[in-house]
Amino acid sequence: MGLVYAEVILINGEDLVLARRHIIGEDEIRKMPVSMLVDTGAYMLAINESIQEQLQLPVVEKRKAELANGHIVEYDVVSPVEVRFKNRRCVCSAMVLPGSSEPLLGAIPLEDMDVLIHPQRQELIVNPEHPYFAQMKMK
Repeated sequence: MGLVYAEVILINGEDLVLARRHIIGEDEIRKMPVSMLVDTGAYMLAINESIQEQLQLPVVEKRKAELANGHIVEYDVVSPVEVRFKNRRCVCSAMVLPGSSEPLLGAIPLEDMDVLIHPQRQELIVNPEHPYFAQMKMK
């Protein structure tokens, strides 16, 4: 199977809260479309510094991550970020990768949105068993 990319919309979660409270208008919510590599080997959402700057996402902590080559590095973590894909959404934290690194859509947001990789079509799809809403296991 080759690389799978998904077109998602990333939204500043704090802006959504402010808009719900009518402190800012809907047109002031910072959001952007992003093509992300779907990476089931990564746990979290990972964005780059450019995306973080454009969305003005606040740093909430630093966290260490092990890279594919075994090196351990420390990255900023920003939150909250809303991820939208088709009729799905989730709110999560994101690690901020340096420079213009490729953004990754990891296992946690994939599970939360109840989406799957279709191996023959090599694309991200809404779970066909739950086409109208995300469903999670609670056991």
